Amino acid sequence: MNRTLATARMHLVHPLVILGIPWLVVGISFAINLAVWALGDLESVSGGEGFTGGLASLYITVLVVFAQGVTQMFPFAMGVSISRRTFYLGTALVAAGQALGYGVLLTVLQSIESATAGWGIGLPFWAPGPIEVGNPALQVVVYALPMLACAFLGMAIGVVLKRWGASGMWMLAIGTLVLLGIFAIVVTGLGTWPAVGSWLVDRTVYEYTLVLPALAAVALAGLSWTGLRRAVP
Repeated sequence: MNRTLATARMHLVHPLVILGIPWLVVGISFAINLAVWALGDLESVSGGEGFTGGLASLYITVLVVFAQGVTQMFPFAMGVSISRRTFYLGTALVAAGQALGYGVLLTVLQSIESATAGWGIGLPFWAPGPIEVGNPALQVVVYALPMLACAFLGMAIGVVLKRWGASGMWMLAIGTLVLLGIFAIVVTGLGTWPAVGSWLVDRTVYEYTLVLPALAAVALAGLSWTGLRRAVP
C-alpha cells in the first residue's frame, strides 16, 4: 500500500501538469464563453435554452494528461523498481481521487452558476443542458464518473503507445474508423437509423452520465491493466 501511495505521489510531483493544465484549459474556455455570451446577448437570442459544450475541454484535457502520465512516468517507475501492478494501482488511485475532487469542485461551480443565474448573463457553462440534477451528492457522481472514464481512456491510450508505439496508435485509429464504418454500413443496410436515433433519444441523463461511463471505466481499466502487464518501458 505504501508503494502504491508513493506511486500516486509520483504522478503529483508536477501538479501544474496533472492538475493545473486541465483547469487552465477549461478556465480559458470559460472566459471565452463568458465573453461571447455577454457580447452576443445569447441568453435573449436562444430564449434561455442555449448551452455550451465548453466543459468538455476539461474532460478531454484530463484524458490527454493521463495518456501523457503513462508514457512519461511508466519508464521512470520501472527504472526505480516499481512493479507494473503497483504503477497501475497508483495511477488508478490518482484517477479516482482526481475524478472525485473534480466532481466536488464542479458541483461547487455549478451551485454558484445556478445561484447567479448563469453568472448574470444566463450562461450554463458548468452544467449544460440536463446535466444539472438538483442533488449535490448525485451531482458530484454525475461529474466524477465520466471524468474517471476519461482518465482510464487516457491510461489505455498511453499503454497502447508504450506497448506498440506509433504503429499501435495508427492501428488503434484505423481500427476505430473501420469499426465505426462497418457499423454505419450495417445500420444503413438494415435501415435501422431511426431505431438507433430513438434508442439514443430514449436514454436518460443518468444512463449517459452514470451507467455508461461506469461501464466504460470498468472496461477501460481492465484493458489498461491487460496491456500494461506486457508493456515495455
